[in-house]
Amino acid sequence: MNKPIKLEEEKQHSKIFNYVPILLVIVGLGLYYGLQINAWLKWGIFVAACLGGIASFFFLSPLGVSLHNYFRDSYREIQKVVWPTRKETVQFTWIVFLFVVVLGLFLWAIDSGLAWLLYGVVLGKGS
Repeated sequence: MNKPIKLEEEKQHSKIFNYVPILLVIVGLGLYYGLQINAWLKWGIFVAACLGGIASFFFLSPLGVSLHNYFRDSYREIQKVVWPTRKETVQFTWIVFLFVVVLGLFLWAIDSGLAWLLYGVVLGKGS
């Protein structure tokens, strides 16, 4: 009975728009190799076709529109990040360094203890 309300209506694009960028680049390549004109003009046509393909991908194809929305939302989320100050970063770095040293010493002690136990006591090959 109650239908969920969508806050933002999504545009329904045809799947044919997924192939328009590829078609534009192929046409640009065809014109580049097919036309007997100035090299700068040929490059200009090819670059325009590539830019048109990129623009049609990001603004017309369903995959490009969803990718464009993802990038836009990611950028908005990055703007919300609160970065630590220099003092906090230095403090956290020292804490991590100290933790690594303590953990390294702990693992060395465990390894040495197990080596002494296995080789010295159990196998009798210790010095």
